[in-house]
Amino acid sequence: MEYMQAPPSSSQGNILCCMCGIAIPPNPANMCVSCLRSKVDISEGIPKQVTVHFCRQCERYLQPPGTWLQCALESRELLALCLKKLKSSMAKVRLIDAGFLYTEPHSKRIKMKLTIQKEVMNGAILQQVFVVEFVIQPQMCEDCHRVEAKDFWKAVVQVRQKTVHKKTFYYLEQLILKHKLHQSTVRIKEIHEGIDFYYASKQHAQKMVDFLQCTVPSRSKASQRLISHDVHTNTYNYKSTFSVEIVPVCKDNVVCLSPRLAQSLGNMGQVCVCIRVTSSIHLIDPNTLQIAEVDGNTFWRQPFSSLCSPRQLEEFIVMDIDVIRDQRLGAGAGLKSNKHTLAEVWVQKTSEMDSSHQYHCRTFLGHLLNIGDLVLGFDFANANINDEFLNKMNPHHVPDVVLIKKSYDRMKRVKSRVWKLRELDFCCLFDDDDDIFPYRQYNEFLEDLEEDEMLRKNVNIFRDASKVPVESETDDDGAPRISLAEMMEDLSLSDATGGAGADMMTD
Repeated sequence: MEYMQAPPSSSQGNILCCMCGIAIPPNPANMCVSCLRSKVDISEGIPKQVTVHFCRQCERYLQPPGTWLQCALESRELLALCLKKLKSSMAKVRLIDAGFLYTEPHSKRIKMKLTIQKEVMNGAILQQVFVVEFVIQPQMCEDCHRVEAKDFWKAVVQVRQKTVHKKTFYYLEQLILKHKLHQSTVRIKEIHEGIDFYYASKQHAQKMVDFLQCTVPSRSKASQRLISHDVHTNTYNYKSTFSVEIVPVCKDNVVCLSPRLAQSLGNMGQVCVCIRVTSSIHLIDPNTLQIAEVDGNTFWRQPFSSLCSPRQLEEFIVMDIDVIRDQRLGAGAGLKSNKHTLAEVWVQKTSEMDSSHQYHCRTFLGHLLNIGDLVLGFDFANANINDEFLNKMNPHHVPDVVLIKKSYDRMKRVKSRVWKLRELDFCCLFDDDDDIFPYRQYNEFLEDLEEDEMLRKNVNIFRDASKVPVESETDDDGAPRISLAEMMEDLSLSDATGGAGADMMTD
């Protein structure tokens, strides 16, 4: 048996490097890698340290010549921005790989590792890895310059409501904070009967107007004024003004509807109480518990006004109460509230306890009132009201007293309140002679949030860390509370990043 030998395998011979004399595989340059790198530097001409401009106000990076981009650290957007800074110097090399190296967020340095290739002597291809350091230099962008100037704006949204109370504005403020619409404003002014929002662009102002029309019943008008005109480029510079008027009705207002509007809402009574103002006006008839919603378009076609202000509410004490059950509505009646209870009550003013004069009325607060409770209401019997629809009503259909809400000890409610709300940074242009009245209005709004679960669904409520929470939905007097499950933790940026990291992210 014969064995066959395999043919000898061909092997490539080595050559000596022309510089150092070590054996290397043949290559077009006849040089080893070390000698080739010592003779040729393919990264020559590429800067190893580059400056990147960063605006600390809006946290954007400058992309020359004049574009500012929002980029997160070690993101693809920031990688593309840094490579564009090196694009002109890397025209003769081929980029193979690029990536970030870790640096401390507060170091104001960005390090990038690059891998490049280039054809050198006699067609030899050399690959090299090196690090480029980007130094972050602070520079304020043009938009932030205009914001800091406090007098530059292209559009203004003027929000007005002709009422004494500001409950609707307090509710609107929380909605703006929740949806973060205040971030694009240049300045916010608080003036008489309203608020002005200033914007650097007309698009942001139009977005605010659309939000207001979807949030509260209102109507708007737009106008613009020509500031300058360039005849060479046919460019016009306008300042736009948007006027938004909110319906002059707030929560807990007593209103008198027109007979035509009352009939269209299900033959409800003309004298109603406003229990909530959201995207529409929510009304309830205290005599029948009928409820109805009036949107902005319906209100402006058939307007009605408030009959009383919060300062005109008087305190009554419940002397007797009788709950009415199986109340039947007439033909064509609308919806009936299931959250309220109809009752007949006999009340007496706390300021007239020395007399025996009592008032009889119907109320929708039968589920809350007991004998001896205090309740706030409006005295029609002794009030001088000038209203077009009320003066034409039958006097027998006008109630003597309309009860609005149950009264609790306000001092105890303030002390037991373990939550808070965020507020907008206003620039107030008028001085209120009565400093106690705005504070009282804000406390009444907080009480409305505690009493109305539907109202606080659209509001971000934060737990007050300075107070000890108590897990209870009512206090000793029966006043409603907000449970801890509905509260959010008030987290600040310094808590998340620490003191060192906050310097990089904020001023």
